Amino acid sequence: MEEAKRQTILIIEDEEAIAELERDYLEQAGYRVEIAENGNTGLQRALSEEFSLIILDLMLPGTDGFEVCRRVREKKNLPILMVSAKKEDLDKIRGLGFGADDYITKPFSPSELTARVKAHLARYERLTGGAQPRHNAIIEIRGLRIDKDAHRVYLNDEEKSMTNKEFELLTFLAEHPNRVFTKDELFRAIWDMEVVGEVATVTVHIKKIREKIEVSTANPQYIETIWGVGYRFKV
Repeated sequence: MEEAKRQTILIIEDEEAIAELERDYLEQAGYRVEIAENGNTGLQRALSEEFSLIILDLMLPGTDGFEVCRRVREKKNLPILMVSAKKEDLDKIRGLGFGADDYITKPFSPSELTARVKAHLARYERLTGGAQPRHNAIIEIRGLRIDKDAHRVYLNDEEKSMTNKEFELLTFLAEHPNRVFTKDELFRAIWDMEVVGEVATVTVHIKKIREKIEVSTANPQYIETIWGVGYRFKV
C-alpha cells in the first residue's frame, strides 16, 4: 500500500459523476487522484505536473482525447489508459495509434478499471524502476539491437523511439523467437490481464512496431503474421 500511496493518477473526464466514481475506487486502492474536467486543463496539467498514470476520456470539451494523448506522448512515457463510450474498433485503433497503452469501453466496472490501473503501473515500475542491471541484456538479430537495461532499440545503429508497451512487446517476441503467439496470449503477457474484446490493442502495437523496424511493413522481416493464429518473431 505504501508504494501505491506514492503514485498519483490524473483523470481527464468531463462527466463529473464518472470521474468521482473512478476517483473513489482508486483512492480506496491507495492512489492519489487528481481530476481535470476538460481537455485543455488536462493537457496543461499532464505536461506541467508529475503523474504516474493518466486515465483519459476520448470525447472532451476543448482539446479532445486523441490530441491530448498525442501531445502528452511526445513529451512523456507514462502509462495512458484511454476510455470512451465509443465501441468502434476505428476509435480504439486511433487512440492506440496516438500512443495510448490501453483502451477500455464504457460502461465498465470500477473494479475492472482499478485492476487495469494496477497492472499498468506494476509493469511500468518493473520496466523503468530500480531493477538491478542484468548480464546479457542485449538482444541482437540481423541489424536489430534491443538494449533491455537502457530501454533502447536500434536498427542498423539508428535508434528507434518506442513507447513502453511497444518496447515490452517487441522484447517479449524477440526473447521467444520462432514461437507463434496468439493475440490473447500476447495481451495476457504484456498487459497482465485477460482479454476482454481488446485484441485491437495488440494489433495496433504490432503495426506501430513494424512501422519503426521493418523496411517493408507489407513484407515484414522480423515480426511475421501467422494468419488465423497470431504473430511470430523470425530469426
